[in-house]
Amino acid sequence: MRKQVAVIGIGRFGASLAESLSAIGYDVLAIDSDMERVQNIADKVSRAVQGDVRDENFLKGLDVASMNAAVVAIGNSIESSVLCTLLLKNLGVPYVVARAENTSHHVILNKIGADQIVYPEKQMGNRWAHILTLRTATDYIPLSYKYGITQITAPASMINSTVGQAGFGKGDIKDAVNLLMIMRKSQGQETVINNPSDAEIIKLGDVLVTAGPDDKLEDLITASKKSA
Repeated sequence: MRKQVAVIGIGRFGASLAESLSAIGYDVLAIDSDMERVQNIADKVSRAVQGDVRDENFLKGLDVASMNAAVVAIGNSIESSVLCTLLLKNLGVPYVVARAENTSHHVILNKIGADQIVYPEKQMGNRWAHILTLRTATDYIPLSYKYGITQITAPASMINSTVGQAGFGKGDIKDAVNLLMIMRKSQGQETVINNPSDAEIIKLGDVLVTAGPDDKLEDLITASKKSA
């Protein structure tokens, strides 16, 4: 089943994000109070709905709680943004990204439980589509469509294995995920191992910088998160 995301507020930033998420492969529910905006994006997402996102019953009727994530991209009303974010968290949406207009807005969103807070003036919608997909990554840089670079803490399954034994460059992930660098801390000092050889042993606490398709990177990130 494809992952489902609600994008609430489909102005310029929200529309860009919704379209990018659709292109990546999400089922996107776009919501806005402006019918014209809803009509403009209807053929670019799975579903587009007009309504008042400050109304808990309206959100319940859309079954937003079943979504994998929601993005509150409202830019013209801080009050609506805060109330919608709070409702989504109370309804049980597991991951809520919220747009902040200023520092005070950021502080409020953080206090009410937003999982991620973004400033669209600094961060493009298509970049955040990738970051939402790979939200457990320590860092993520999109390189092209569905492909990027991320860094993760080495999963428990890889500890004390060589790079070759861990599968980089071999087996199922050959030509899919490449290990570019290992960052290792020892006795307070950091060592960077560029282009590690197959014989390099992965140690506890190593940070792995990898490049590959988003779906393969997400598998690694999931394994790393389970080890945390």
